[in-house]
Amino acid sequence: MIPPELSVVVPVFNERDNIPPLVGEIVAALRGRTPFEIVYVDDQSRDDSLAVLQSLKAQVPELRVLRHVTQSGQSTAVRNGVKAARGAWIATLDGDGQNDPADIPKLLAARDAAAPEVKLFAGWRVDRRDSGSKRWASRWANAIRARMLRDDTPDTGCGIKLFERAVFLDLPYFDHMHRYLPALVQRAGWKTVSVPVAHRPRTAGVSKYNNLDRALVGIRDLRGVAWLITRSRRTAVEER
Repeated sequence: MIPPELSVVVPVFNERDNIPPLVGEIVAALRGRTPFEIVYVDDQSRDDSLAVLQSLKAQVPELRVLRHVTQSGQSTAVRNGVKAARGAWIATLDGDGQNDPADIPKLLAARDAAAPEVKLFAGWRVDRRDSGSKRWASRWANAIRARMLRDDTPDTGCGIKLFERAVFLDLPYFDHMHRYLPALVQRAGWKTVSVPVAHRPRTAGVSKYNNLDRALVGIRDLRGVAWLITRSRRTAVEER
């Protein structure tokens, strides 16, 4: 079987009402444009997200469904989806439907126009459609992150990203790593680009995070990523 050129990885937890429309939008955005697959990773949802996904497989041949044996969080779901993916390039989307799959072709076009050393194209939500408190918390977190990591990325929390699979799998893995991909990719010696994308309000389900928990975890993670950057060593390798 010829592998697809692109794998779209979507982590989900209790998103049963958002799954069918999002899958339909991914298909509409990509079918006929590039060979692709959709890899959903269900993180032990307590609703019937898994049953909804399994029923969609009969209608969407590009759809693959993975399920965690134990609940493990978004970063682990993304990583396991990438490990299972067959495409050389990965697009990620949040499972809540706030990312627009119609932006994936925009990221692909940015990749095709970029230099080969650019390995991550990060979505940049220029018009956030979240609550005021969530937008404020995000601005505060982005400012602190930019000051500490100097990753030149205005929005690392955006779920829609495009990156090379091999580069991602070479990065150090830890919980919440998906929030620091630009800094980690740059640490590995590659370049990153931010691409303006759409952002939509949540129409079903509820957010799985609160601002305080995210802030407390983020402070600890920032220190760890900053430490990783200071300890990084890179060199070219020759076979002799």
